[in-house]
Amino acid sequence: MKNPEENEVRKPSKTLAGVTPIAVMIKPRQCPHGTCLFCPSLGVPQSYTPLSPATMRAKMLDYSPLKQVEARIKAFEVMHHPTDKIELIIMGGTFLSYPISYQYDFIKKCYDGLNGKESKSLEQAKKLNEKARHRCVALCIETRPDICSDEDIKKMLEFGCTRVELGVQAIDDKIYKKVKRGHSIKDVIDATKRLKDAGFKVGYHIMPGLPGSSIKKDLQMFRKLFSNESFKPDQLKIYPCQVIKGAELEKLYRQGKYKPYTKEELEKILIKMLKIVPEYCRVMRVMREIAPDYLTAGTTRIDLRRDIEIELKKKNTRLREIRFREIGFATRDLKKYEFIKQDLKLKIIEYKASKGKEYFLQIVNKDNILFGLLRLRINKSRAFVRELHIYGKTLAIGEQDKDSYQHKGLGKWLMKKAEEITKKELRKEKIKKLYVISGVGVREYYKKLGYDLEGEYMIKGL
Repeated sequence: MKNPEENEVRKPSKTLAGVTPIAVMIKPRQCPHGTCLFCPSLGVPQSYTPLSPATMRAKMLDYSPLKQVEARIKAFEVMHHPTDKIELIIMGGTFLSYPISYQYDFIKKCYDGLNGKESKSLEQAKKLNEKARHRCVALCIETRPDICSDEDIKKMLEFGCTRVELGVQAIDDKIYKKVKRGHSIKDVIDATKRLKDAGFKVGYHIMPGLPGSSIKKDLQMFRKLFSNESFKPDQLKIYPCQVIKGAELEKLYRQGKYKPYTKEELEKILIKMLKIVPEYCRVMRVMREIAPDYLTAGTTRIDLRRDIEIELKKKNTRLREIRFREIGFATRDLKKYEFIKQDLKLKIIEYKASKGKEYFLQIVNKDNILFGLLRLRINKSRAFVRELHIYGKTLAIGEQDKDSYQHKGLGKWLMKKAEEITKKELRKEKIKKLYVISGVGVREYYKKLGYDLEGEYMIKGL
């Protein structure tokens, strides 16, 4: 790859959401429950293929978390991206099913890679990261709904985790049985509630086109995600089912017993799904990046989302989901920052989910372009800020830029409103404190707002 010019930012969309994402892959290991029908077993982490970029990087570095973090930081710096605010993503299967000693050591070494210094313990590494050059502002762990117990949640809090992605795939027990998924809808409901009650941001992986489903059924299940209070995820990754070499599903395909959706069918169902997603949910990704060498059947178009969004914009159809409305992507698509209307206002959506009350606070303009958001959850005993995020191109800590809305007080505006709402709820629910689930690298920010570290949360008495 040719090196960027002096002021050229290579692949600018990677940091348009306000953070620099670093994905780190865990070593290969068989899933304890067995193998799902659609999942390949190719000598690399479960559900991945040997030619995926993240897999190749991890394998080349012997799956060392420290080396992977260092390599990704260096790559972003070469492409002229800021690396002050890092979102760390743990990939490669069900991390929480690995030996406990491996889990703690893996996370510690991720922080060591960010800190540029080896610590004696995880706690020491986290403490160093609070003021490090490369701060972990968010940490995401992928897991199965049946491996998300109270004990697992306690560990994730110790790791500094702020977001959890659940491999939901579908919400139908018959489909789960058919694809050998090994968990139930009840596991999904229970895990979702436990995570939200602990303050986590919750994402679902959804897989349309599974054996036993249909376009009609997929759309029914998708609508249920947002109409049923037991679900209502904060984020989604939509990965249509594909036939991958090394998966048991390949045999069924060759026997004529399974057929994946065509590109045209996928486009139609994805458009309908994207139109259903409410304002409080972000569609993180559509399609998985599967190398054609390992794809037996299914579309190879990993950029289907972009095609769909271009088509929708031509028809002046606006989606409500978060990513479609973010200021960073709006600026990119409109080309010039001055075309963005600056009339900012605070908009609040209330909804019930997982036996709690959710307040979704967002700073938007007249065109509903999103500049920042906050998720506040109230249950009978606690109030949690589950997410605070200001969008736009990533800036280094303390940096100012007229073409970015980071570091201009939007976060303080949202936090002040969250505190006001919590005080009103105090009278009804006897809540005396506001809890914030914070990435280790953001603790200094909350300290300036009057919050103190208690256990694994930043807390302020109200």
